[in-house]
Amino acid sequence: MPTLGFLYFDPHYLLLVALPTMAICLIAQLWVKSAYAKWTGVANKEGITGREAAYVILRKAGIEDVTIEESDGFLSDHYSPREKVLRLSPENFRGRSIAAVGVAAHEAGHAIQHAQSYPLLALRNLAVPMASIGSMFGYVAISIGVFMAYNGAQPLNAFSLIGLVLIGAIAAFQIVNLPVEFDASRRALKLLPSIGILSEEENAGARQVLTAAAMTYVAATIAAIWTLIYWMLRLGLIGGRRDD
Repeated sequence: MPTLGFLYFDPHYLLLVALPTMAICLIAQLWVKSAYAKWTGVANKEGITGREAAYVILRKAGIEDVTIEESDGFLSDHYSPREKVLRLSPENFRGRSIAAVGVAAHEAGHAIQHAQSYPLLALRNLAVPMASIGSMFGYVAISIGVFMAYNGAQPLNAFSLIGLVLIGAIAAFQIVNLPVEFDASRRALKLLPSIGILSEEENAGARQVLTAAAMTYVAATIAAIWTLIYWMLRLGLIGGRRDD
């Protein structure tokens, strides 16, 4: 009969999963903050705000039913397809920097994706509820499954399997989200110089900001996939059942 040693805390999780993924995410966050700090101090030559840039981009794309609002919080910028609202953080809503215009254009890119029925955006929106549930309950379910296995149940029981599915939903969301974010940045960097909002030289600064921001999504995807692989290994779904 297999023992249940694998269900106790595994220091390998800390060394091989938790610390590396935390390091990757931290590096990505520091990168985006550094790039944003650099270019938020450089005003664009046209002197337009992030809000104005987003407005021009949306109108050029023929989109007139999206509202642009100021949101609270640092880099809290996002587009809500359900509400058709593009929200920009104060520094990007009012700011006239290259960084502010780049971020605003990126969010406008999401609005354009929505207006043009970009398939991956629709898929991402469908994945959001399951990913949210996974974030809230995935590890709770895994923990219950571990407790049940400690008391004699099979390691791969109903709760551990539910937890694994929910954790998988987080990874699936991140995988789908990655090309959506890259596409929004691609649209932004193509539009900004083409409609005269930024010069080619200024667009290079916006590219640095958006590239750094994209790396935070890459880091989150790596962390989610690696965490899922870890739990699949622990539960014996890949690599063979551990008989510690």
